Amino acid sequence: MHIKNEDELIALGQELGSLLEENDVLILTGELGAGKTTLTKGLAKGLGIHQMIKSPTYTIVREYEGRLPLYHLDVYRIEGDADSIDLDEFLFGSGVTVIEWGHLLGEALPADYLELEILKDGDGREVVFHAHGQRAAELLQRLTDGV
Repeated sequence: MHIKNEDELIALGQELGSLLEENDVLILTGELGAGKTTLTKGLAKGLGIHQMIKSPTYTIVREYEGRLPLYHLDVYRIEGDADSIDLDEFLFGSGVTVIEWGHLLGEALPADYLELEILKDGDGREVVFHAHGQRAAELLQRLTDGV
């Protein structure tokens, strides 16, 4: 999916956020500055969260309250050491988990998650979706039907 600007990236996130349910897991990948946190701002809007969304780069986890809790993680700094944080608290909590750089967790990832790969494409972005598991496939289908 081609995204022309930041507003479109936020709108995509908002649309996806409106479809999210308890225990959904999203993995965001892409180089620094690709738009992972910007997409998360849209997800938060779709979840009815009105707080300012900040990158969790230095705090590892930020939590926000909305229609469902949003657990926003950035695991870049834990260097693949999933045991250094209690992932289960977020993955099996009562909310939605968004993990930037989640691919670094390897086998610690749950069996069912939707990965959004954000690639720089000139001035815009290309978002590539990878559904892992049945719920992720259903979520992707609902998103593509609505977009």
